[in-house]
Amino acid sequence: MSAPVSTPDVSSPGAPDDAAPPRRTVRAPGRARVWATRAPLLPALVFLIAVTQLPFVATVVVSFFDWNSLSPDQRSFSAFANYKEVFSDPSLRDSVVTTVLLTASVVIVSVVLGLLLALLLDRKFIGRGFVRTLLITPFLLVPVSAALMWKHVLYNPEYGLLNGAWAWFTGLFGADSPAQPDWISDMPLAAVATALVWQWTPFMMLILLAGLQSRSAEQMEAARLDGANAWQMFCFLTLPHLRRYLELGVLLGSIYIVQNFDAVFTITAGGLGTANLPYTIYQTFYQAHEYGLASAAGVVVVIGTIVVATFALRVVSSLFSEEANRT
Repeated sequence: MSAPVSTPDVSSPGAPDDAAPPRRTVRAPGRARVWATRAPLLPALVFLIAVTQLPFVATVVVSFFDWNSLSPDQRSFSAFANYKEVFSDPSLRDSVVTTVLLTASVVIVSVVLGLLLALLLDRKFIGRGFVRTLLITPFLLVPVSAALMWKHVLYNPEYGLLNGAWAWFTGLFGADSPAQPDWISDMPLAAVATALVWQWTPFMMLILLAGLQSRSAEQMEAARLDGANAWQMFCFLTLPHLRRYLELGVLLGSIYIVQNFDAVFTITAGGLGTANLPYTIYQTFYQAHEYGLASAAGVVVVIGTIVVATFALRVVSSLFSEEANRT
């Protein structure tokens, strides 16, 4: 009977070193390789800086000067005097109040209407795609064209559609033709706000519709099987899910509407107490020719917009992190 033959164990400590698999060394990319990947982006970066940052730096520099274009030889350095006048001038303070009222009213009404339309479009019905396209159309119009349409087609006291519809409605009941109201003169700020709400409601609707379509179908079906009605599902499931989307819509809408100039300039020309900050800056720069004061007011608006945009970016990043955690 022969003895068993033992074979050497290659995994034993005494095994030769060349039996182990070779290790791969990962080399960090050199600086030349890093700059080679970034080089195609440099022209775009230089162009972006030249177009956006250099004019802003020039605006900041001009804001520290007492500069009236009608008297260019009397230009002098005034430090923070222009900024003090921005916060102490009555017309500028009134424009700040008007800007806040206009922005708050337009954003709140647009979000509420956008939520209602998004809930409608979240349901399946015949022609939903066509209805969605029609509802998005106001947001696609040029702002000046939309303001001109509201001023002449709807608000005009002589041939406007609003007055014509009101006269037709009262005529159905045999009443005499009422006095045609002048919508812009009687309610100027509401007229501007209505035109902006009409244009920005589709924007809010798109954001909230995206939020509604990202809900968990299993969670909604489980709540329905547990006996929850439509109102309970909306309050306890839909609204908490839409919180981030509502915040995003409010912040982005505030950024854009604070800077709105077209509707105020086209519908009321800044009169009747509707002059917001962008229109007041326009008057200060092009009509009063106060370059330093207008630049200071513009810098204040930009700083305020940056603050709001910072919150908007945080909301967007939180949305992306939540979606990444779900997946």
